[in-house]
Amino acid sequence: MDRDHFVATYPRLWHMAALGSWPLIERHGLLSTSALLDLFEVTGELRFKLESCRRPESVLLEHPHYGQALIRDQKPMNEKSLSRALDDMTPRDWYENLNRRVFFWLSERRLERMLGAGAYRAVEHTVLEIDTAQLVRLHADELTLSPINSGATFPLRPAPRGRGTFRRFSDYPWGERLLTHSRELVVECAVDYHVPEVSTMVTCVCTRKFECRDSG
Repeated sequence: MDRDHFVATYPRLWHMAALGSWPLIERHGLLSTSALLDLFEVTGELRFKLESCRRPESVLLEHPHYGQALIRDQKPMNEKSLSRALDDMTPRDWYENLNRRVFFWLSERRLERMLGAGAYRAVEHTVLEIDTAQLVRLHADELTLSPINSGATFPLRPAPRGRGTFRRFSDYPWGERLLTHSRELVVECAVDYHVPEVSTMVTCVCTRKFECRDSG
C-alpha cells in the first residue's frame, strides 16, 4: 500500500485528549508525553516516573506560563504481561518508546472502544478528527504504523512487541497483514514527538463520552 492508497483507505484519524485540552493543543500542537514534559520543564525523579515507568494514574501538570495539562494513565498496561510480550526491549525502553509518540486511531470503532474503557467511560473527553491527507503530507517522514494496540497488554497472551512494532510506510508488513488481518491492516498511526500544526488539519473538535448502545 502506498501513501495515496493509505489516505484513501483511512481518510480520517482520531485522537482522544483530556477534556478542555484544545486551547493548549491549538497553541502548541499535539505533543507526545516527552514533548509535553519538555514544554512544562519537568525533570528529575518526576520525569523518570512519568516517562520511563508505567503510570498507574493520570497526572496533572502545572506550569506558571502554560497552565495545566493532563498526562493520561497507562492502566491497560500490565507489567508482567509486558515483560513476556517484549522480545528485544526492556519495559523502560517500551514506555519511553510510547511516550515519544503522538497516537491516532484509524477507525472510529477503536476510538469508541477507548472511550468505553473502564477508567474513561464515565467522563467526557475532547476528541479531534484529523484529515489524514494533511497529516501524511506534513509528517510522512515522522509517521509510523502499528499492527497492535501498543498501550495495552491485558489479554492473557498479549501481542508480541518490540523495536519492530512501529514501522514506516515502506517497511510495514502489508502483505502479511493482508493474509492474517485483512479487516484491520493497521491499528495505530503515530507521529514522532509532536504535531505542531495540528490545528490546520483538524476537521472537527468535539466533546464525547461513551454511549452504551443497546444491542437488542
